[in-house]
Amino acid sequence: MRLAVIPARGGSKRIPRKNVRPFAGKPIVAYSIEAARASALFDRVIVSTDDEEIARVARDCGAETPFVRPRELSDDHTGTNAVVRHAIGWFGERGELPDHVCCLYATAPFVQPRYLREGFEQLVSSGKSFAFSVTTFAFPIQRALRIDADGCVQPIWPENVARRSQDLEETYHDAGQFYWGTARAFLDDVVLYSGASVPVVLPRHLVQDIDTEEDWVRAELMFGAWQAQQGGR
Repeated sequence: MRLAVIPARGGSKRIPRKNVRPFAGKPIVAYSIEAARASALFDRVIVSTDDEEIARVARDCGAETPFVRPRELSDDHTGTNAVVRHAIGWFGERGELPDHVCCLYATAPFVQPRYLREGFEQLVSSGKSFAFSVTTFAFPIQRALRIDADGCVQPIWPENVARRSQDLEETYHDAGQFYWGTARAFLDDVVLYSGASVPVVLPRHLVQDIDTEEDWVRAELMFGAWQAQQGGR
């Protein structure tokens, strides 16, 4: 069985109720549910939540909510892996232990079925524990700056100031969209950022972390521009 798990707790602090907040006309969690279903990869698409409103919205959007997430897994400090392990265990106890699991974030309106499919293909063909979405940094991190105690700007790595950007190694960061893995890798808590993982590289225009109000505004502007471009094709 292939299982999609979308974690969506009710107690988000920086953007209250963000998992069901309208984004470009529909609850933001709808985009992740729709992408998972459209990929035709999953036997079950579930939302793990402790919140009845989120559960209702998730069901309206086509996902299942087979259980209420336990309170001890719904606080500010519980990591995503613990939530996924709970979901795997819940199905395992009922004789439906999945082989492959995809943790798909609820606030990922840019997620695309084709990249979910690419991730699954990479996971299987590589034989690794995980395949997850990444993208390139827009600016060389080797030339990053900091503001010191006196309010002045200082390079973090002074030795790179005079180097041309094209001579610096390209670097990547977690795109915060989806994380494919074997059920065993999630259950064994295998380290994600390691040689146990392969990347699914996304274009930067399809990546925006959404943790603050500023992030939300930027994401909606990016989404509108992307939708306009798609409509013009």
